[in-house]
Amino acid sequence: MTAQDQIKETVTSNDVVLFMKGTKSMPQCGFSSRVAGVLNFMGVDFNDVNVLADDEIRQGIKDYSDWPTIPQLYVKGEFVGGCDIITEMTLSGELDTLFAENGVTFDQDAADKIREANA
Repeated sequence: MTAQDQIKETVTSNDVVLFMKGTKSMPQCGFSSRVAGVLNFMGVDFNDVNVLADDEIRQGIKDYSDWPTIPQLYVKGEFVGGCDIITEMTLSGELDTLFAENGVTFDQDAADKIREANA
């Protein structure tokens, strides 16, 4: 299976996937830590893919999405964005809407607390 096949299989067979440096319990960069932290705090069940463990996946995800940076968040097979986009969507409430529209379970109170803390 090629890296592209592996990536496609991962994003289409999981509701929420975060391609990141490190893991959700041990992020290896600040940007990955921020996005994983938001998802963890909001109680989102997500699959983490450590791009540091496989150079083909690390480059392959950039080619797959045509997006140059990591982390990359996918919801229901669709690329959502990287750290800055996820941060903006969290603060505006767009991420809540995206999850709700796609049947992804999350803690609304936690999402509200993030916004309150950053108001």
